[in-house]
This record gives sequence, C-alpha cells and structure tokens, in this order.
Amino acid sequence: MKYISVFLICWLISNCQHTEKSTKMKKKTVIAHRGASGYLPEHTLEAKAMAHAMNVDFIEQDLVLSKDNVPIVIHDIYLDDVTNVAIVYPEKSRADGRFYVIDFTFEELKKLKVTERFNPQTGEQVYKNRYPIWKGNFQLHSLQEEIELIQCLNKSTQKNIGIYPEIKNPAFHQKEGKQISEIVLKILADYGYKTQKDNCILQCFDAKELERIRTTLKSELFLVQLMEYPEETNQLTHFATYANGIGPWYKQILDKKTGGNFTFTSLVNDAHKLGLVVHPYTFRADALDEFSSFDEMLQTILIDAKADGGFTDFPDKMVDFLK
Repeated sequence: MKYISVFLICWLISNCQHTEKSTKMKKKTVIAHRGASGYLPEHTLEAKAMAHAMNVDFIEQDLVLSKDNVPIVIHDIYLDDVTNVAIVYPEKSRADGRFYVIDFTFEELKKLKVTERFNPQTGEQVYKNRYPIWKGNFQLHSLQEEIELIQCLNKSTQKNIGIYPEIKNPAFHQKEGKQISEIVLKILADYGYKTQKDNCILQCFDAKELERIRTTLKSELFLVQLMEYPEETNQLTHFATYANGIGPWYKQILDKKTGGNFTFTSLVNDAHKLGLVVHPYTFRADALDEFSSFDEMLQTILIDAKADGGFTDFPDKMVDFLK
C-alpha cells in the first residue's frame, strides 16, 4: 500500500506539472482590434465595451492628436472615412482634399458623427455585412475617456483587461510641431501604466520612434514593434534591443500552401529565439483570403505557426476557438 501511495503521489505531481506546462503553452493573447470592430463601428466606446464583455486580454487604441493636443482614439490621421466631417466642416479640408484630425479641437471633433468605415470617394461601406453605415449615434473620444471606461469596467466586473495603445504616424505629428509620444506616455503614467508589470502594451510602426521611447524617453512599458514590410524581418536582432515583441502582418508568417497544408517562414521561431513575443494582425472572419474558414485561419497562425496571440475584429470568435 505504501508503494502504491508513493507511486500515486509521484504520478499526481508529474501530471500537475505537465498540465501546468501545457496550459502555459496554450495561453494566447486575444487583442480586440479597434474594439469589437466586426460588430460595431471601430474605435467607438460602444465597440470597446462590447470587446470588454467578450473577455479579451487587451483592447487596442490607435492614437492621433487633436489641434489642442488631446489624443483621439481613431485609426488614421484622417477623419473623412469614418465620420461626417465633410458635411459638418466642408471648409476645413487641406489641399489634398482630406480632413485631418490635427486641424480640429477636441470640442469640434465631438460634434462629428462616427460610422462604419467607408470609401470617401464612393461613399460605399468597406465591410458590407458589418454594422450598417450611418446608423446609430456614435462619437469620437479621447484616450483618457477610453482608459476610464476600461478601468471602471474592470472594477465593476472584477476583470483585469489591459490596454494596447498605438502611436500613429509620429513623424507626421513631429512635422506638425507636436510630440505625440511624450503626451501619450504622460497620460498613460497618470493612469498607472508605467512599467512592464502594468497591464499596458505600447505599439508603433515607426521603429526609430519606438526605440526613442525606450532609450531617450526611458519608458519601461512593454513595447511591441509593428511590422509592415518584408525587409523588416531582417531587423529582428535590432528590434530585440529595445522591444519586447513584434506585431507582423500575418502574411509575413505564411510561406505557401500546398495540398491544403501551410508552410511557414522562420519569423516566429526567429523572434522567439530573441525573446520576442509575436502578435500578428489582423484576424477577420469576413476577410479570409487564402483560408477556407476563420477557424482554419486561427489554427494555422496561432497553433501551427505558434504565434503568441493576435489582433482580431471578432474577439468572441477567437476566445471561443481558444477555449
């Protein structure tokens, strides 16, 4: 009986260790891309509240400065593909015909109506099966307003969902005489996001700016270097000197598909060897490209290619898949 008990104890310890290891290996980070943007207009507070209810790990905030230096949560430096700015302020377009966030005060921006993304030239909705265009009463909002929403929802629901802000086009802001990174870092610090232990991941496509955030501005936040171009895959060693992870376009992970099976580039393995997490973008159930289903897309990138998580317009579907 003694030997059976010893064997049982050893088996239980071994099994628990194996289970713990397997759980850690399977843990993937679900990032709500512009909120639950597959269901509600992107970067609206309503889309962020919906994403929070879907039990994601992080909610994304793209950030652009207003004329009076308020970080606005919007995907681009332009207003004319998600708002009615051309109707409300027709005289405020620039020479290129576009309307820029930076030319409006926060008070002026609050007067605009936000809708599902559309083509400014044709007026046609980009994703035709999503929330109907020009329906509802959605508005632009500030980074501060969104942080307070998420933090208050965390308190009332006893969750700990993080934020994943992106500094958009810092070179454009600097040319306009504005230091967007300094402004954003100050706000993040004011709300308790200062170190890698805090539930905040800061991202940027501009490698020089993200490196400056680490080295010159001395940020201790978890930093992710976004990637867009093929040649950037050769810069991983340098990225690892200041960043904690990379955010590649998911197609940079794929090599080719033969007989229904995908092969992969070395990007994920190379990043992992350097200690970088990999959060590819963007998983869309209504834009599958080479995949036959959304589940195949998730299985291929998250499981087979071993990415650590990803950005998705359909957070509930990714959460359910990972369960």
